[in-house]
Amino acid sequence: MGGGSHNTEVEEKTATRAQSDVNKRLKYVSLVVLVFQNASLILSIRYVRTLPGERFFTTSAVVMAELLKVLTCLLIILLQKRLNVKETVLFLLDAIVFQYKDTLKLSVPSLIYTLQNNLQYVAISNLPAASFQVTYQLKILTTALFSVMMLRKSLSKVQWVSLLLLFAGVAIVQVQQQEGNKEASDSSNQNYMVGLIAVVISCLSSGFAGVYFEKILKGTSASVWVRNVQLGIFGMALGMLGLWWNDGPAVAERGFMFGYTDMVWCVIFNQAFGGLLVAVVVKYADNILKGFATSFSIIVSTVMSIYLFSFHVDMLFTVGAGLVIGAVYMYSLPKAPGGGPSFPSSALSPSSVLPKKGGDDELEAFLPKFAGKEKGS
Repeated sequence: MGGGSHNTEVEEKTATRAQSDVNKRLKYVSLVVLVFQNASLILSIRYVRTLPGERFFTTSAVVMAELLKVLTCLLIILLQKRLNVKETVLFLLDAIVFQYKDTLKLSVPSLIYTLQNNLQYVAISNLPAASFQVTYQLKILTTALFSVMMLRKSLSKVQWVSLLLLFAGVAIVQVQQQEGNKEASDSSNQNYMVGLIAVVISCLSSGFAGVYFEKILKGTSASVWVRNVQLGIFGMALGMLGLWWNDGPAVAERGFMFGYTDMVWCVIFNQAFGGLLVAVVVKYADNILKGFATSFSIIVSTVMSIYLFSFHVDMLFTVGAGLVIGAVYMYSLPKAPGGGPSFPSSALSPSSVLPKKGGDDELEAFLPKFAGKEKGS
């Protein structure tokens, strides 16, 4: 009897150690995914928006990304219901239609995310990718300030210092940009001020949407996938409205998918699935890793911009970007219990819902498990 108990303990320890090793590996995998998604989306948008010739409609790309995101989430929900179509339909009917008040709460963040996605195209079309990546980190500042104002959260001294450094770093990069076009590309159709205004509004909307989302959905139990379906439905409707308002006559004449090259499809797929992929891997990423991923993606974007767009890095940009990278890392450092807001999820996936800590059981079907874990629980 004692021997059986000893064997069970050994099995549990082995299973726990194996799970720990897998989690450690997945932590590094999540780092690679977060860096790749962060940098590749910005670089690919910049690339397709600076190519010569007629361009695709960015408003249609935003709608298409939302459609693909909704279809993917519906497929995941169907798989969770073991391909039972009737059960899936009834579940969605209850979650989206019958609980309409809960669904309507998402109309505001969805409107903001749709605006943000469109502004992202405007900003990257008018700013060098590296400068956009650095400036876009202001969303950490806006998220923190909205958290303090709307959620009554407090910031640690280190976080306040990091936010000041962040602002200073971004300001230095803007001074560097004002000195002249630092990217050897056709800038005849680019307007630096339009890009800067777009990225600032995008950062404000990102911070507000993330905090508003946390505030209105506290205590609700809907899954990540249902939330993304709800957001996507509003996103498609509002995106179509924006398309009609901005590009209606041109789309009617040339078609919804005018200018969709293979590279444009890559951008759309990245925008649609990148956020959902982050929602899966972020389970294994702590605050420090998220901050490191964001910082490293700035370096990757800068290095790739040098080779892809002949971006010129001078001392001012190096100092500014260095301050921003340091500030992002400082902000993500562990805090005492009950401290300020953690590293914002919007820094990783601006328009997809990410699982909350302790509330991501719906992801378990897609993540590695060990029988020993269930035994010991």
